[in-house]
Parts: sequence; structure tokens; C-alpha cells
Amino acid sequence: MPQLPTLPESPRNIVVLRLSAIGDVCHAVAAVQAIQRRHPDAELTWVVGKVEASLLAGLPGVELVPFDKSKGLQGYRDLWQRLRGRQFDVLLHMQVALRASVASLGIRAKVKLGFDKSRAKEGQWLFTNQRIAAQHEPHVLEGFMGFARYLGVTDTQPRWQIPVSEDDQAFALTQIPDDRPTAIICASASKAERNWLPERYAEVADQLVTQGYQVLLCGGPAQHEHALARAIEAQARQPLVNLVGQTSLKSLLALLRRAKVVLAPDTGPAHMAVTQGTPVVALMAHSNPGRTGPYGQGDTTVSCYQQHVENQQGKPLSQLRWGIRAKGPELMAGIDTASVMAAINRALSQ
Repeated sequence: MPQLPTLPESPRNIVVLRLSAIGDVCHAVAAVQAIQRRHPDAELTWVVGKVEASLLAGLPGVELVPFDKSKGLQGYRDLWQRLRGRQFDVLLHMQVALRASVASLGIRAKVKLGFDKSRAKEGQWLFTNQRIAAQHEPHVLEGFMGFARYLGVTDTQPRWQIPVSEDDQAFALTQIPDDRPTAIICASASKAERNWLPERYAEVADQLVTQGYQVLLCGGPAQHEHALARAIEAQARQPLVNLVGQTSLKSLLALLRRAKVVLAPDTGPAHMAVTQGTPVVALMAHSNPGRTGPYGQGDTTVSCYQQHVENQQGKPLSQLRWGIRAKGPELMAGIDTASVMAAINRALSQ
């Protein structure tokens, strides 16, 4: 049996493979920057999705190599050409999706580190030669920290340093002046079934405005995001500021930093807000908030996930596979406005 490669005590060059999505990339930043603190002299390269790269641009001490999945096979060829001739001490293969494993074929590394056997899904174990230690019911961020621990990191308290330009900070200041307490609603998730009801968003927004808060609606340029924002505005009785489609990821990050609280379903901006130290009220029904919710925000997460998944599976949550999803297009209706306002008030009092 061939001897498995071993990791140098002080790796000189490290490559991270985590392509998507926005929330997961935010979690991965915490692990990457923990590794940088432990190995400050190591050169760090990150293969990341094209969209996600725009959020991470300027990340201190990290070379970003964007991967454009929309190009199909040509995207892989472009990636492999850019990395041609380079040899890394270790590849941190932080994504189990098959497209990430295919991308790893063109990355030369002595050690290719993947998830433990139970989490190395979609055949990831076929593309790696070492595994991180198994973990019991970890949050996604804690799973990524398993890679950091493999590299000798002991300080795994998440800390984030994602740069924002002066122009983006200035834009955020014009929208959220120092004397204007503001709540941000990022209402739309990537899947419509994860969205809360527009009339309930509107009711919460009305109450916040009555309490003296400016309410901003934020989100991306997709038509479904514009449609949901318009529906919220139509239901609201108080004036709202609609910035949907008017921000880049960087300028949105700057806005989130200045907000007093962020309300969002299971979507990337909720995790972006965590990196900025802004309290988040997350609304979840399909995924276990203990695994994928905004990290450290359990006290202000409003979830009906446990109720739905137990009803669907006929077993208590403690007997179900970690991370199992609840299914159905109407699950978010199980979250009521009073519970959300109570969570917002808890967040604002922190």
C-alpha cells in the first residue's frame, strides 16, 4: 500500500478550493484568516466562484483565482491554464460538489485534503488523499475550521477582515447617516420557497418605521428580487427605501456594516452581515439553523424547521440525519410576525 503524503509543519503555499455560495464563502473566510494567523509566511491562493470573488476582492494576503462555471468546460480549461506549472504543499478541498472536484484535477498539490468520510459526498474522497477529523453535528463554519485545525490552528474563534473601498463606505454613509438608525431587509433567497410572505415583511417594516428606524430593502438585480421588493412596498403603509439591484456585493457589505439589524431568510446577505458584526434576524424553515444559520445568531433566529421536519419524517429531530432538509413551498408561512418582531427587539437590545 503506497504511503500517504504528509503535510510540512510550515507549508509554504496553500491553495483553497471553495467556489460558492456567498454564505459558505463567508464562513470559509473565517477559516482562511485563522490559517493566515497561524502560518503568516505561507502564500495563500483561493480558487473561488466569479461572483464570490467580487466580494472577496482585496482580501489581505490572498491571491484570488476566479472560476466561471457559466463557461462550462472552457471554465475548467481557463482555471487549469492559469495554475499550470504551479505546485502547492496542500490543497484545502472545501466543497463536495462534483464540479469542485473536477476543478481540483488541474491543481497540483502534495496533500489534497477533503472532508471526513461521512461528509465527503459526491465522490469527493476519490479526489483527495487526506481527510479532516470527523465532527459531531457541526455548523458549516465549524466544518471549514476542521481544515484549519489540520494545519495546526488552535485559535478557531472566527474573525473577519473583508476590505471595503472608501467609495463603498461613502455610498453607505449617504444611505445610512450616523444619525439615522436603520434596519435592512434582504427579503429574497435564491429559492422562492425560502422567502417569507411579503405582507409579513411589510408589517414588520411598518413597525420598525413607527419605532423610528429607516428601513432599507436590499438585494440583487434578479427580477424575482425586484418583484418581491415591489410586493413588500405595495403592502407597507410606511415609506421604505428600495435599493434592490442598486448595490454591488461590496457596497451591500458596507451598508450591512452600518445597519442596526438585518432581517433575512436563508440567504447570503445574512452571513455577510455576521462578518460585519451586525445582529441578524434569520428566518428559516427548510434547513437546520444549527448547521447553516447565521453563525452565533441562534438567539435571534426564528425557525419553524424542527416542527416541519419532524412532521415530515415522523421522528424527533435528535433521531434524524444532521442537516436533513424539510420540503415544501409553504413552510415559511409557519413563521409569524410577532415572533419576528420579538427577535428584532432582542437583537436591537444587544
